[in-house]
Amino acid sequence: MSKNIVLLCSAGMSTSILVTKMKDAAAKADYACEINAYSLAEADEKVPEADVVLLGPQVRFNLAKLQERFPDKKIDVINMQDYGTMNGEKVLTTARSLMQD
Repeated sequence: MSKNIVLLCSAGMSTSILVTKMKDAAAKADYACEINAYSLAEADEKVPEADVVLLGPQVRFNLAKLQERFPDKKIDVINMQDYGTMNGEKVLTTARSLMQD
């Protein structure tokens, strides 16, 4: 079954580059998943259908609020260095470890 990985950031622009790199890493690892980036404004709509949610470092101050609103979801912040270097492989590994996958 394919996993649904959701990335949230302020507008969804830089994170979409990271999504592409994560999809490349998933394809290389033969890992079935959906990966998409959305703006924080779409959280109420997108988080419920996610297996894991990763926040861009620029919106990390929303972590506690999102964890409170969605207590049954795995939500964390993308490592700033991995985000800055757009390291799709490392961010995918983070997502998979959060899902214990």
